[in-house]
Amino acid sequence: MQIIQQVLFVVALGAIGYLLFKRGSFIWRNITLGKDVKLNPEEKSERLKTTMLIAFGQKKMFARPMVGFMHFMIYAGFLLINIEVLEIVLDGLLGTHRLFSSTLGEFYSFLINFFEVVALLVVISCVLFLVRRNILRIARFHKPEMKGWPTSDANIILIWEIALMFALYTMNATDSILQSRGIAHYPVVGPDGFAVSQFLIPIYNGLSDSALVALERSAWWVHIIGILSFAVYITYSKHLHIFLAFPNTYYSKLRPKGEMDNMDAVTKEVKIMLGEPVDESGEEEEVGTFGAKDVKDLSWVNIMNAYSCTECGRCTSECPANITGKKLSPRKIMMDTRDRAEEVGHNIDKHGADHEDGKSLYGDHITKEELMACTSCNACTQACPVNIDPLSIILEMRRYVAMEESGTPMEWNAMFQNIENNQAPWAFPPTDRFKWADDLKVKE
Repeated sequence: MQIIQQVLFVVALGAIGYLLFKRGSFIWRNITLGKDVKLNPEEKSERLKTTMLIAFGQKKMFARPMVGFMHFMIYAGFLLINIEVLEIVLDGLLGTHRLFSSTLGEFYSFLINFFEVVALLVVISCVLFLVRRNILRIARFHKPEMKGWPTSDANIILIWEIALMFALYTMNATDSILQSRGIAHYPVVGPDGFAVSQFLIPIYNGLSDSALVALERSAWWVHIIGILSFAVYITYSKHLHIFLAFPNTYYSKLRPKGEMDNMDAVTKEVKIMLGEPVDESGEEEEVGTFGAKDVKDLSWVNIMNAYSCTECGRCTSECPANITGKKLSPRKIMMDTRDRAEEVGHNIDKHGADHEDGKSLYGDHITKEELMACTSCNACTQACPVNIDPLSIILEMRRYVAMEESGTPMEWNAMFQNIENNQAPWAFPPTDRFKWADDLKVKE
C-alpha cells in the first residue's frame, strides 16, 4: 500500500511539474515578446535594496497598516508553511511519516505549533478579506474591470487558502489521536500536542482507528495536492505576483518616475540637427514604430509589469482621472496589457510567430479616451505595492497616438509646435521670455 502511495505521489508531482513548466514557458515567451531594456550595471545594489524593501519587506503595503498587516500574515504564512510542505513532499517520496520529527526532537514540536498559529492567522486574514470584498464591498474591488472572472478569482484564492489550512488542521488533529492510541507509524510529536488542531480532536475522537487513518491520509493528500495545484492555478491568476513581485521590483524604474525614455535614433537625429556631436559607434537603430500600438512595441519589463499586477486597485483608487469620473483606470491598463499578451501568445502557438490577427492593444483593448485622460501625475506608480509602472505604458501608447496617428487634441498640437520652435510651451521666442520683468521696479 505504501509503495502505491509513493508511486501515485511521484506521478502527481511529475504532472504538476510538467504543467508548471509548460505554463511558465508560455508566460516567459510572452514577456520576452517585448523590446529589450538597457540597465545601468552600477544600479545593481540599489535594485537589490529595492527588491528587499518592496517585494520581500512589503514596505508599500503598510501605507494602509491594517490591510498591510493582514496581507503580511498571509505572505508570511505562505513562506513559513512551505517548510512543512518540504517535509510532506519528502514523506511522499520516501514513504516516511513526519520525517523531521526524529531528527529535530522537541524543536519539531515547536515548529509545528508555530506553523499552526501562523495558519490560524492566515485563516483569520482570509476571512476578513472575504468580508471586505463581498460584504463591506470596498469600492476599488468593484470597478467595471473587476466584473466576472477577476472578482471570482480573488474569492476562489481566499477560500482555497482557508480550505488548505483546514486540511492541515484535520491532518494534525487525526494524527494526534492516532499518536495517543499508539497506532504504528504515527510518532508522538511532543508532550503538548498541537496548538490549534487539538481543538478539533473532540470532533474526530469517536472514529475508529481505520477511519482515522483514512481521514488523516485523505487530509494529507488534499493538503499537498491542493498546494501543488495552487502553484499551477496562480499562474493563471492575479496571484502570479507571488513569483513575479521579486523580479518586477528588481527591474522597476529607479530614475525619476514619469520620465519618458528617449528613442536613441530620434535623439541622434536631433543632435545632428543641432550640430552636437553624436556617437557613431555601435549598430544603427532602425526606427520601426514611434511609441506602442501593440504589446510587441512595449518593453519586456512593461509586459512583466502586466503579469505582475495584483489587481488590488490601489493605483486606480489614487488616480485623479478615475476619481473625477474619467474612463481611465491604471489597473485596467495593466489587465488589458496582460490579456493582449496572452492573446498574442496563443496566436503564436496556433498560427506561428508571423501571424497577425488584425487586433492590437491600442484600439481593441485600450481606447484613446483612456490614454488622453491621464495627467501623468504618477500617482498610480507611487501607489503600486510591487512597483508596477502603468504610466510608462500609457506614455508609450500616447507617443504612438501623437507621432504615428497625429491624433492628439489641437491644443496639444499647438503646445508641441511651440516646444519645437520656441523650446517652451508658450507662443513667443526665448528672447522675449523675460520681458515680463522689464517693467518691475526695485522698491527701496
